[in-house]
Amino acid sequence: MKKSIVILSILAVVKLILQLLGNRNYGFHRDELLHLSVSEHLDWGYMEFPPLIAWVGRLSYWLFDYSLMGTRLFPTLAGVLLLILCGLMARTFSKQPYAVLLAGVCFLAFVPFYRNHTLFQPVAFDQLFWGVGFYLMILFLKTENKKYLLLTGFALGLGLLTKYTILVWALGIFTGLLFHKRGKHFKNPWLYAAGLLAALLFLPNVLWQLEHNWPALRHLEALKAAQLDEIQPLAFGLAQLESPFTFLISLTGVYFLLKSERFRPIGVSAVVIFAALWILQAKPYYVFALYPVLFAAGAAQVANSLAEKRWYWKLGIAVVVLAPSIPFIPYATPLLDIDDFEAYAQLEHRDGRVQLTGDYADMFGWEEQTALVDSVYRSLSEAEKRNCVIWAENYGEAGAVKILGKKYGLPNPISRHGSFWSWGHGNDKAAVWISLGNKKPSVEQVFEEVELVKMIHHKYAIDEENGIPLYLCRKPKLDIEQWWKDYEPHIFD
Repeated sequence: MKKSIVILSILAVVKLILQLLGNRNYGFHRDELLHLSVSEHLDWGYMEFPPLIAWVGRLSYWLFDYSLMGTRLFPTLAGVLLLILCGLMARTFSKQPYAVLLAGVCFLAFVPFYRNHTLFQPVAFDQLFWGVGFYLMILFLKTENKKYLLLTGFALGLGLLTKYTILVWALGIFTGLLFHKRGKHFKNPWLYAAGLLAALLFLPNVLWQLEHNWPALRHLEALKAAQLDEIQPLAFGLAQLESPFTFLISLTGVYFLLKSERFRPIGVSAVVIFAALWILQAKPYYVFALYPVLFAAGAAQVANSLAEKRWYWKLGIAVVVLAPSIPFIPYATPLLDIDDFEAYAQLEHRDGRVQLTGDYADMFGWEEQTALVDSVYRSLSEAEKRNCVIWAENYGEAGAVKILGKKYGLPNPISRHGSFWSWGHGNDKAAVWISLGNKKPSVEQVFEEVELVKMIHHKYAIDEENGIPLYLCRKPKLDIEQWWKDYEPHIFD
């Protein structure tokens, strides 16, 4: 056991150091700006997601203000805890210390986790609650102690307050238990107590959804039309093969679990979860939360098979799993400053811009946009400042003004995009509006006087944030309140 603890501690420290090195570079991602923005409007739900990310965002603000490193510390800690859970599950499946080592190596070799555990998004916490749930169910299947069922219900409840995809996890576990000892656990009242506990924790969000006309379903419908319907079934499968060696360990893990009488429900649940997400045309990364338990099980199978082999066989497999992933880690978390990454990735230059990947490109331009808005705001008279609205086109631009604008003393912006719409239109009698990102037809529909201040460009920013206009607008010609209400069907466009 001591060897396993030492191994797991070293792997956790390696994970923590790599993530912290990545957390310091570039700027906030547009999604991070949204999640910090909702943390200033604490509630039991939001238009795009459940409330837990806002609570964590508020805690981050209390501890670190709006610090990039401080904000990203929380998904990083979630990732480190998930690695530890992966090792503990491997230890439960096998007494071989090598199982813990190989499980942790698989975790470190799985490149998408670096991205997931850098950005302040619900996905890191969602993965953690999946991992906690799997580990507790493994302990329950091993001991049949009712406390593990209740703790699983608690983890499921918190997971539902994090990301609704954990319902697929619950479906998998439910189905898996049907195949264990002829479904005897469905006669256990503590199973239903666990379900009730999860439901009670989730209830406030359900009531919030009911009060707000089920925005989660409208958001899912918009997401399906804009993105999910475009995902080809083959693409979902091929995305899992981008890390072939860890995927092979995962398949070995499925084999280990299905052949195990005690842990077969976990294997069945893994198959059901993967199939359900594939059928539902989910984004490929939704299934990544399944991998830690499969890494643990696969590592246990390999460790048991190599128990009599010499050390260099074991080390060789670990190196083969980890080594191919190392060159790709800087693409998932910004270990390199932007100039070094530009050279490392041999990025193309086109029309004075650098073709960054989507996530990295989404970390640039916000500071410059906010500074430009501030310069226009400062050009106004004191009377105009008191009677000014800043109107941003999307949640990234609005989040930038809301969060980054605090150091300038800018007023809170408005936007008709997602949760920002639910916070209202501000002063509908404002004499001056600063429009950020809204196209000319949109502003001319609302105002009689429209003055273009500047077209905003940035070398590294994502395409949709390049060539965006900044307007100074006066004399609204519409009923602002009615204009705002009429836009509700389009807030997820």
